[in-house]
Amino acid sequence: MSIVPSNGPMPLKTGKLPPRLLARSLRHLGARDGRVVVGPKLGEDASVVRLGGQLIVLKTDPVTYASDLIGWYAVHVNANDVATRGATPAWFQAVVLLPEGSDEALPEKISRQISSACEDIGVAVTGGHTEVTPGIPSPIVVGDMHGVLGRRRPVLTSGARVGDAIVLTKAAGIEGTATLARTKRQELVGPLGKRLVDRASKFLFNPGLSVIPEAKEALSFSVRAMHDPTEGGVLMGVYELASASGRSVELRADDVPVLDETRIICDFYDIDPLGLLGSGALLATFRPPDADRYLDALADGGVEATVIGSVVSGKNRSSIVRDGTVRRLSSCERDELLKTS
Repeated sequence: MSIVPSNGPMPLKTGKLPPRLLARSLRHLGARDGRVVVGPKLGEDASVVRLGGQLIVLKTDPVTYASDLIGWYAVHVNANDVATRGATPAWFQAVVLLPEGSDEALPEKISRQISSACEDIGVAVTGGHTEVTPGIPSPIVVGDMHGVLGRRRPVLTSGARVGDAIVLTKAAGIEGTATLARTKRQELVGPLGKRLVDRASKFLFNPGLSVIPEAKEALSFSVRAMHDPTEGGVLMGVYELASASGRSVELRADDVPVLDETRIICDFYDIDPLGLLGSGALLATFRPPDADRYLDALADGGVEATVIGSVVSGKNRSSIVRDGTVRRLSSCERDELLKTS
């Protein structure tokens, strides 16, 4: 028998908070501070504060899915959100929570991963905290990344305008594909083959989780909005972009690039690649001519990108077209990865 009264609060599901509940939580903002330029808002990737004549970008994000490279993940998912503001990631620290019974070698292993990832992108490790925590089945790393925007205006998730083209770099589900290949390797190798699982495992590095180069390139083409699709993948990322901007979108699902390894693994688990953990791809909006120029510039650098939809007027009217069928695009905060447990 349930211990929750029928007229009481409903238990929460795993994954992101529903937007209505998150909006209620974001009303509690502590003391007023005029130096806060961009504070907590639905769909926004990172905050911005003013220190003297400089703008600093602040971001925190956890990695909660089990992974053999959890420290490496934590650096890149936080750095990506700083980069979507148009800033350069600079300083990182993390809270590392280890389950009871962890091997003594584990904390240093995670620290080496963090250090290596930070060195790759020119970021200094500035501190953190590590402890053994009861009640958790696997390590959790909560990252905290700061970056320097300088005097440049921040790029916001909420900056999309009616008529903008929506661009996705690389492909959908890069992070989720790598996570599934690495954490469910034994389950996948038999039916799908070792070579495919090996390729999918290396998605962390090729096409890669970092979107810093694409975000930096976008600044040269008058980018209006940028967003890093994480939990809920491309579907949730586009929905958040529309909601933050107070507009709607028309998403052409058939135009969203999905790599073969991602599609095969998603078919195996009967999950939607467009709703799978999406770090490694950048969502950005531009005026259509600027979008074309941006795609050409990325192609010259060997990075694929695709226009997957457009921004339209009105609120709560977002739609997705798939196989010729139009349906409403709504919040999908529970990532497809959770359906494979």
